[in-house]
Amino acid sequence: MAASSISDVLPQNFAYVIFTFVYSYVLLMYLGINVGRARKKYGVKYPQMYSDKDNTFNCIQRAHQNTLEVYPSWLILQLISGLAFPLSSAVLGAIWVTSRFSYAHGYYTGDPEKRLRGAYGYIGLFGVLILSVVAGLQLLNVV
Repeated sequence: MAASSISDVLPQNFAYVIFTFVYSYVLLMYLGINVGRARKKYGVKYPQMYSDKDNTFNCIQRAHQNTLEVYPSWLILQLISGLAFPLSSAVLGAIWVTSRFSYAHGYYTGDPEKRLRGAYGYIGLFGVLILSVVAGLQLLNVV
């Protein structure tokens, strides 16, 4: 019995999906480091999550927290859609991750409305959701 390689198991071009996962890890580390820096700058000690004195810290914290809230769902959808449609999924994943940088930088201004600069990320999120549904329908031989 010959040993199989990863390319025998995963679809061609799945490497691009893997790169979106790596890109998303960079995003999470970046946002987390920024929260740590903001803690020092605004004097918010652990385990306190928010500041009673400075809304800018709260905005920096929320940018990270909101990303973490949606991240598990995005990971699952990115994986499912990536197995069926690796190139499309990778592009949509890159859009979503990039949008989270825009979202955070808008939020970092201290004006929560400016977080909407990252609203284009819904293209990526809903895109991988739709592709995941299509992948499920394909497995059921519906489409």
